[in-house]
Amino acid sequence: MSQNNTLKGHRANSEPSFEEWLQSQAAKSLTPGLASLQWSPGPLGKAVSPGSKLKAEASGDQAELIQIVQTKLYRRRWVMLFLLCAVSANNASMWLQYGIISNIFIRFYNVDALAIDWLSMIYLLTYIQLILPVLWLLNNRGIRDVVLVGSAFNCIGSWIKIAGASPDGFLVTFFGQFVCSVATVFFLGIPPYVASVWFGENEVSTACSIGVLGNQLGCAIGFLLPPILVPNVNDMDELANHIRNMFYITAGVATFLFILVVFVFQERPKLPPTLAQASALTIPAEEYSYRASILRLLRNKPFVLLIISYGLNVGCYYAVGTLLNRMILKHHPDQEVNAGRIGLTIVIAGMVGSLICGVWLDRSKTYKQTTLAVYIMTLVGMIIYTATLGQKYLWVVFITAGALGFFMTGYLPLGFEFAAELTYPECEGTSSGLLNCSAQVFGIIFTICQGKIIDKFGTLEGNIFLCVFLLIGSIMTAFIKSDLRRQNANQLAKEEEPTNYTTENLDSPTIIKEVQF
Repeated sequence: MSQNNTLKGHRANSEPSFEEWLQSQAAKSLTPGLASLQWSPGPLGKAVSPGSKLKAEASGDQAELIQIVQTKLYRRRWVMLFLLCAVSANNASMWLQYGIISNIFIRFYNVDALAIDWLSMIYLLTYIQLILPVLWLLNNRGIRDVVLVGSAFNCIGSWIKIAGASPDGFLVTFFGQFVCSVATVFFLGIPPYVASVWFGENEVSTACSIGVLGNQLGCAIGFLLPPILVPNVNDMDELANHIRNMFYITAGVATFLFILVVFVFQERPKLPPTLAQASALTIPAEEYSYRASILRLLRNKPFVLLIISYGLNVGCYYAVGTLLNRMILKHHPDQEVNAGRIGLTIVIAGMVGSLICGVWLDRSKTYKQTTLAVYIMTLVGMIIYTATLGQKYLWVVFITAGALGFFMTGYLPLGFEFAAELTYPECEGTSSGLLNCSAQVFGIIFTICQGKIIDKFGTLEGNIFLCVFLLIGSIMTAFIKSDLRRQNANQLAKEEEPTNYTTENLDSPTIIKEVQF
């Protein structure tokens, strides 16, 4: 729904009023600010903010137009955030449905371990292929269309998978998983965008963390429920029935969430939540180029370093999540349920870490310091987890896996928010999309390589392989220059006076001067 606040001159009488004359002269000037003062609630709203007003003041033979920017926080922002969390959680739960009970699906479909691993890695591969088209859709159509299309793919894919719940249905279930993997491209990088568009400057990092929690919650469900819903029974008909019931549950939830998105999810609030968001919205649509935005991001050296370091960290997380069942069963046979619980422990601890990190960022604004500290602790956690994985007592693995998850999964929103600061005023969805693309690339590489290392040498060598890359990522993070552009924009907006447009000598030809800040 578009709202147009364009100023136009109207001649109601032969002699126009002062305000009408002033507005008509402003519209005729060469200064673009007044001639196109309108709000477009589209994808980026590349126009003056909806809260912008013009206040006319006259004194003697001079008049002044003051642009007043209004900001507002709406309660419905929480509805948008939690709905995004729900659809993302439902999609993420299907990512791990196969991997956490890979031994059961290997026997059920009579395929090798790598084929089951690809049921998880297809999520990563699809993201790499489709992220740029989805980012184009986000920039040109807006967040509502992105979430709507993603929810539709999620719903369709979940119903296709039901038809693959038979021993000869591997290709069908793979196709259904592929359709679900398309949906994840529409959800994974959205949290920082929703946070910036809907939330205030002192809650944006917390909101981003909560948005990321949706994906983590889905991972937790994907670790917990499949071992419970699909027990390792010998009867194939009974096993097929258990698998089908699991797919019915996820399909029912996906359908319900799709309906909610259709009727509830909104593009953006009427008024921007922050001065930085209002400033970003003043970029004229004709001056914005999606391709140029991508090129600017790739020329941003601190952001490029973050892309690589983020990919190394999250790629390790994807490899651990995908191969967790195989790692646990090598040391603790017949512990499929506990393998799922250990995965759940990793994700729940990471959810707590994410939330704490988000709140801390909102309070301290120490983006680089926090990101580096969490990265180093991720490396330490991976070393400790590796050293204890072969311990006789499984409860020790629970503790060390939880410590690893607290930092490794807690790092996810930190990367998003640090990227938003380094790349302002570029679209947050674009920066987070590039981060996730890097993570998917490294995730596929690490999963395949670590799987081969585990099969040939063992879990110790496979985890040492990941530790090496976490060390490299920590060093790269230390070299990232902390250029907090979004914070600086908010600070400058608070310090500067509103934009002034001054007309001089009302009885002579009008000269409109734009005061730049």
